[in-house]
Amino acid sequence: MYKRQGEDRQAAAGPGPRGGRPAPAADPFQVTEGAAPGAPAFAPHFSHSAPGPAAAAYDVPSQRPARAARPPRPARRRPPRGRIAQRFVPHDLRPVSLRDELTELGELFRAYQQRDEPDLALLAELHDRKAEAFHAWYEVTLDTGLRLDAQRAEQAADAARLQHLHRSGQAPDGDGPAVARLLTAQAQWDHARAVLAYVAAHVPLPGPEARLLTLMLTLRTAQSGVGNLVGQDIRGLPLPEPEHLVGQLVACGWLELSGTVDELMDSRPESPTRISVPSLIPTDDDPGPFTFGRKMRPRLSGWAQRVVGEKKLRKTKSGADARLLALALATQVSVDAQLGPEGEGIDLDPLATWCAVTPDELPALVDRMTATGWLEEAEISDGLLAGSLSERVLPFSCPLM
Repeated sequence: MYKRQGEDRQAAAGPGPRGGRPAPAADPFQVTEGAAPGAPAFAPHFSHSAPGPAAAAYDVPSQRPARAARPPRPARRRPPRGRIAQRFVPHDLRPVSLRDELTELGELFRAYQQRDEPDLALLAELHDRKAEAFHAWYEVTLDTGLRLDAQRAEQAADAARLQHLHRSGQAPDGDGPAVARLLTAQAQWDHARAVLAYVAAHVPLPGPEARLLTLMLTLRTAQSGVGNLVGQDIRGLPLPEPEHLVGQLVACGWLELSGTVDELMDSRPESPTRISVPSLIPTDDDPGPFTFGRKMRPRLSGWAQRVVGEKKLRKTKSGADARLLALALATQVSVDAQLGPEGEGIDLDPLATWCAVTPDELPALVDRMTATGWLEEAEISDGLLAGSLSERVLPFSCPLM
């Protein structure tokens, strides 16, 4: 009976492998033939989704579209750094008003250096602002160098202001003229130096006497190349043989006379002799070497005659070389009468060349000029002549600005 019941159960279960043993349950992770590689043998099904093939059991989300690349942000650029007195103004300097003031001052100083003509009043104002700004900068940073620069700016402002007063003929306290100069403006001083330089480069004959006469005749004819001359104009110069020297200038073609040399020497103010210097006559192609006008020429000529005929030079019977040195010294001083542009002295070689003497002869000539009261504290060293003009001859001076 029991055997019968077993057979009945076996028949109900159906045929099985190996003698009726039931087949093992299917392995859900076993890949069956024909299935997609990598896909599980079954997939879960949910009540809201329709059944489908096993390979499509999982819905793989589609790839998100790539974001558009953002354009790169432009690099931040700092404003250009200000610069003043070889110093850069920091970007982070505070207060901002101080930073802006220093930057503006640097630009104003550079613009001033590009000017054709100096403005000493403006320069003094710029140095005042610089001194104030550098003091404020020092208080922020405690940089000792800034404090020293501020002090130097104050000194530069005072010097520029003093130069402006001298140039305009005012005393430092404003009470009157500091120096009653024969030539009163910088343009006149520059023209005087231009004439001296031109004569030094175009003198037709050697020697101090020929150079002095050439200078005086050039000043008489500078504007148009022609002028009037009388005998006393020649005889008043320290020339040992004036007739012979005039004849040499005529013979070489540098000078032309309306008469003879003797007629020139005998001429008087009521009947002057007409002279001309061909190299100074302007043409359509060449306006001439000088740019000053008709009114400037007699001022320059009168100044040179006053220097050459100065009382002490005449009294000591100084020669042409001493008169040439007097002209050079008058045009090579600072506003406070010190020799040289900044009072550092005058080079001996060009000074000797202008006087038409050798460098070895120059010390004795300087001693004579000191004896006549033209120079004070004169000293020659290291190729320079240092010292100052005496107060007596300051009216002849043409300061270097």
